[in-house]
Amino acid sequence: MPAARSSRRVPRRRPLTLGPYLLIAPAVLGMLYLLLYPFGRALLISFQDFRLRELIRGDAEFVGLRNYQTLWTDPRFWAVVRRTFLFMAVNVVTIVILSTLVALMIERLGRTGRAVVLSSLVLVWAVPVVAATTVFQWLFHSEFGIVNETLTDLGFTSFEGYTWFADGTAAFTILVVLIVWQSVPFAAITLYSALTTVPEELYESARLDGAGALRIFRSVTFPLVRPIFMLVVSLEVIWTFKAFVQIWVMTRGGPGDATTILPVYAVQTALANQRYDLGSAASMVTVLLMSGVLVLYFRQLFRQEGEHL
Repeated sequence: MPAARSSRRVPRRRPLTLGPYLLIAPAVLGMLYLLLYPFGRALLISFQDFRLRELIRGDAEFVGLRNYQTLWTDPRFWAVVRRTFLFMAVNVVTIVILSTLVALMIERLGRTGRAVVLSSLVLVWAVPVVAATTVFQWLFHSEFGIVNETLTDLGFTSFEGYTWFADGTAAFTILVVLIVWQSVPFAAITLYSALTTVPEELYESARLDGAGALRIFRSVTFPLVRPIFMLVVSLEVIWTFKAFVQIWVMTRGGPGDATTILPVYAVQTALANQRYDLGSAASMVTVLLMSGVLVLYFRQLFRQEGEHL
């Protein structure tokens, strides 16, 4: 009698198909070209003597780290760096606090209220950046702005015809309000999505143990949604560092340098002074600083995660 064949079948390897990779290849190659080529080109220019003459003739001279040394010895550059970090810190802290409060509020609303708030947030988030910036310009216009008119009607006559964008502190504050207004919807919706994943049983157990709202958030909610908080903070750091369009459309870095941060400084240096080499070097420094902030932030969070394990 022949031996019975084993009923166990050897799994067949699926043949490697290149079809899916070929379908996404154009998009991937296009994205790499649009991202890597400008970055590589700017990096190369930052090591060259590249001004208007070199832009036209194309015979730039390699100068090594001279452009970075020029930035290093420029007091205005370091003032812009300090202002950039201040601008980032104020925006990120405000955005995270407000978006967390909004997300917690949405979680406690009924179905109708939740739908209304989420729809409003999506509509705010969908407004184009230039359009929102233009609206804020008109809101704070010295003659036709509704802010001055409202404050004057309330009895604050000193704000009649007040030029907000001629005051450095006022212009800086308006830009912070604009950035926060544009950023909170995305962060709040993202955090609300994370809050919906927390089991209700954990909340009930914490309430039975006598924990208050703040203790529940600190001991139950935040540890479970910590990865999403990491994501939101990192995205807001990137968003704030590259907040060029709002500043350029509204103030172009003025008055003086009151609203000039690193991306604006790089463009001013490249276009106004025709120092494309220094502008590219400032852009590379911006990338390094932003990457350094994110690395330190993630390192600290991962260290805290390891201590809790």
